[in-house]
This record gives sequence, structure tokens and C-alpha cells, in this order.
Amino acid sequence: MRKVLALVLIALPLAAQPVFTNVFPPEEFAARRAKVMSQIGDSVAILLGTTETPGETPLRQNSQFHYLCGVVEPRAVLVIDGRTKKTTLFLNARNVQRETSAYGPGLYPGEAAAKELGVDAALDRTEFPEFVKMLASEGRNFFTPFKVEVLGSVSQGDPDKLWANNKNDPFDGRVSREEMFRTRLKEVAPKAEIQDLDPVLNGMRAVKSPREIVVIREATRIAGLGIMEAMRDAKPGMTEYELQADAEFVFKKYGAFGASYFALIGTGQNTYYTHYHRNTARLQDGELVQFDYAPDFKNYQADVTRVFPANGKFTAWQREYYEIYRKLYQSVIASIRPGVTPTEVIKDAVVKMDAVMASYKFTDPKIQGAAKAFVEKYRSQANGRGGLGHSVGLEVHDVRRQSPTLVPGEIFTIEPEMRIEELHLGMRFEDMLLITETGVENLSAFVPMEIADIERLMADRKHGLSESHRSLPGRK
Repeated sequence: MRKVLALVLIALPLAAQPVFTNVFPPEEFAARRAKVMSQIGDSVAILLGTTETPGETPLRQNSQFHYLCGVVEPRAVLVIDGRTKKTTLFLNARNVQRETSAYGPGLYPGEAAAKELGVDAALDRTEFPEFVKMLASEGRNFFTPFKVEVLGSVSQGDPDKLWANNKNDPFDGRVSREEMFRTRLKEVAPKAEIQDLDPVLNGMRAVKSPREIVVIREATRIAGLGIMEAMRDAKPGMTEYELQADAEFVFKKYGAFGASYFALIGTGQNTYYTHYHRNTARLQDGELVQFDYAPDFKNYQADVTRVFPANGKFTAWQREYYEIYRKLYQSVIASIRPGVTPTEVIKDAVVKMDAVMASYKFTDPKIQGAAKAFVEKYRSQANGRGGLGHSVGLEVHDVRRQSPTLVPGEIFTIEPEMRIEELHLGMRFEDMLLITETGVENLSAFVPMEIADIERLMADRKHGLSESHRSLPGRK
């Protein structure tokens, strides 16, 4: 049963599509699996890869499975043995008709696949049930993810809520695939203890490796270029979704799989909502646009937000509103450093904010009131349990940080909102922040934030990527 199948991974000409995504070299994944082995002891970890898509859409692997092997094949199964220190991957058998008539080569069981992936064996998926029975007969215990799988444009809380609602719906009652797997596993191994693998993996994922940082840095670069292209293209009369199209052009141009999350592009009073995503309103002269959108690049995410005037020029009132927010926002970034808690960062930031408020020249009491409320919200957090924002990694709202203090390798965003309630307006920036050994690096700092830089970029339409389609029908 454990015999490795005969080699079926055919030799491909150089022009053929690759069958393995190789986001990272095999040793990166092997090092992660070794850490898992060290934490599960004599037990066995089993992870299910995602299933086929329901239609003609590309397959994207779930976060936990991808983190440990990078394989993007439907219904693959990964088994990590803490006792033997061996990794076994189960794959679907080769479907010659599907390969030759439509989809091209895939990754199949055999020695070649095992070598390519850096695992000990790549077996046919039909052998998996007997493999589990063998482990159960040895009295082994199991670890497997308990939470629902996370795919593209999704963070963990989203599918968890969906499947909890499905289970509790009297007209539905379905349980998640993960829950069903645990039930089946218990049937095969009734005496086995089944533990949650998610805390093990999430503890590892909280701090990014150097190779992960390289990929996230590129995802952030692409996000920033998408925002800058939307700035160049923006003008009154356009729809919010046209700006979305500008960014998506850039995302695909640089190899993104898709989007990290739905486009949050709001103009005028739509800026009030932090997750407004209808994107159907038209830009009006004299309004501000809030743009929050980023790509899903090699399974890693970014999250960047900027605000700019629809017509390319800030009015005097907009400058006052924008600048006080920018100064307060940058007070937070200037207070971030390794080795301190988020609460300590906030306490330091409030001191800086108080100095900004004391020296800022307000002309509109509404703006001043909004700024005061903004600072007081931070002050209240400084007196309690403060929070800075959310982690970013394989998910845009990635696994929560593990250490009480900020540690090198953490990547997170801050996105505090300042609202003018009377005018139904919101102001929000967001940057990708990497904790280093000596401080913090703003990965998205290149995306214009200074007023002069934004106006200069928006006036430079001739260098925009979308300039080539301005003459098409329907463009003005």
C-alpha cells in the first residue's frame, strides 16, 4: 500500500506550463514542516488541500496547506509524521484525457513529484484511507486544522461565519469540510486524540520569513502602482468602478492572481463607510476619493489606502482636512518600534498628536472637532488595551500576533479613520508596516501622501498605463 507508484510525471518541453508554482524553494517549505514536527511530538498532522472549483475558474490553494508545501492541486492531502519525521503527499492520479485535451500537465503521484516538492513520497490519493488506518492501528494521535479553509479574497473570520450560519440554518444544516473530516477521522481512529493544528501554524505564520517578506514587498509594490494609476486616471464624471479597473489592469500586468479583497473605492460621502464596495457612484468636482485596494500575489496579500481629489487639485478646505489627518496618522507610524507593546506605541503617539493639535491652524470647527475626537479615541486606547491594526500575510486580515511586544518580521497595517459626522465624510490612510531590528519600514511609503506629490502625479496623465485606451469608444 505504501509503495510509491511508478513515475507518471512526464517530461515536458521547455515551452510547456510549469506544474509547480515554486513560490518558494522546497527547503522553505521543508523548514516549516520541520517546525511542525517539533511541536506535534509523536502525533501525525494531516491537512486537506482545497477541492476543484465549481466552474471555469483558476484553482487557488488554501492558506494552511499552501504554507506547508505550496502545492496547487485539487484534493491533495499532506501528511506530516512527527515520529518518523517524514512527509507524504497524496495526489490525484494522472488524467491523460483531461491533460491532453484541455488543461495541460498537472502534478501527479511518483518519485519525480516527490523530488520536485522536497517530500518523502508522493502517493496516489486512493491510498490515503488505508494509510490513515495504518496510522490508527499504531495508536497514533492526529493534528488537523479545525477552522474552515481560507481561499482568495478571504480572511479566516469570513468562512468561519459562513459555515457556522450554514450549520445553524434549519433549512441547511451542512457542516464544513473540516468538521466532516474530523468526524470521519474519528470513525477510522476512535481511540485517537484529534487536536487543532491551527494554533501551531498560526504561531509560525505570525512572523514572516525573509522570503515571505520579499513576496509581500512585491504585493505592496503592485498595490501602490495600482493606486497611482487610479490617481492619474481620475477625473470628475468617472465612476468608482472605472478607477477599480485601472488598479486591476496593474494587478494583472504584474502577475497577481486576483484581488486581496473587494475594491473599497468611495467618493464624496461614500468615504464615510470603511467597507463601502458598490463602486457605482460618479466622481464629482470638488470631492475627495478614498481608494483601498490591493492584489493577491503568489498567495500573499497587501493592504494600502490613499485619499486624493477627484479633479487633481485640493481645495483650501480639503487641505486643512487632509493635512491634520496626515499629521496625526504619521504620529502613530513615528512611534512604532520593536520591543514595545501596541499600548506603549499609542501612548507615545498621543504625545505627538497633542503637539500637532496645539500648533495646527484650524479655520473650520467641524474639522477641529473631528481631529479632537480622533486623538481622544487614541487617548482612551492608551489608558486601556490599545491596538494598532491588523496583520497581513497569506490573508489580508492575517493570523493575530503572538508576542505582547512588536517583534522583527511582523507585518501589519494601521488604518485609523477620522470622521466629520455632520458632513458624512471619512478620511483614512493605510500602510504596510514591517517591524525591523531597529525600527519600522513602511513598505508602501512610495505611494504619494504629501499633497504636492499627489497633485504632481495626477497632472502627469501622459505617463499613465491607461493613457493608451483613452481614445477608445466611450472614453472622453
